[in-house]
Amino acid sequence: MADYLLIGGAIAALILLGLLAWRGLSGPSRTRRALAVRLLVVAPVALVLVATAAYQIMGSRSLQLAGEHVRRVDTAERVVALTFDDGPTPEHTDEVLDVLAAHDARATFYLTGGESDDDPDGLQAIVAAGHELGNHTWSHRRLVLVSGATVADEIERTDAVFRAAGYDGPITFRPPGCKRLLTAPLYLASHDRTTVIWDLEPDSIPEVAGDADAIVTYVTERVRPGSIVLLHVMYDSRTASRAALPRILERLAADGYRFVTVSELLALR
Repeated sequence: MADYLLIGGAIAALILLGLLAWRGLSGPSRTRRALAVRLLVVAPVALVLVATAAYQIMGSRSLQLAGEHVRRVDTAERVVALTFDDGPTPEHTDEVLDVLAAHDARATFYLTGGESDDDPDGLQAIVAAGHELGNHTWSHRRLVLVSGATVADEIERTDAVFRAAGYDGPITFRPPGCKRLLTAPLYLASHDRTTVIWDLEPDSIPEVAGDADAIVTYVTERVRPGSIVLLHVMYDSRTASRAALPRILERLAADGYRFVTVSELLALR
């Protein structure tokens, strides 16, 4: 509801401002018909402006309307947080965990509650390996133009699955597709939950995503101390990302980087 109120209020404010500006430029309206014509002209323009602004805000990595959000941490320490979205999956969880173990690296897994419930063995394996869990909603739905009750259900059901699996660490939140507007941020702010975005997401860039070499190059050339790297490694279609993972670990370790969880990274602020 808060998302709808925000957009509705913004539209109303823009229409009012447009009408006031019009009156100032062309003199007072003399008839209801003239006012109606002006309103019909101003309203679509206002709607387009609001829709454009809302779209930019809801997918922004640098702006959130409520609560705390982080895309990287400003630190001099050569640390990086590797994060993985989606899953777990029976096909690839163990493979990813083996790669991380071989490089003595801890990571943060932003899992969905539904997939975690469907694959309890994969969830338990991630917890047993000492990695951190992050909440990626229950169903991977975009939390835009949804009710507060829906936001609470998507997040709290997922938390419950994690806790039932024996995970007792911190749980930050990552919105699917980076999409959120006001309802979800208000819920997160009221529950003292941090929204974690990223500053590097190579496998969501079309010209990079299908090529392991390109993914490795993208990350290693752009990483900075305090970076949060997002990879998708849980599905069959992400062969290039899985192939890139050990090489990213090797290259960054050779450059003096240490791999930390998101909560460890946040503690350096």
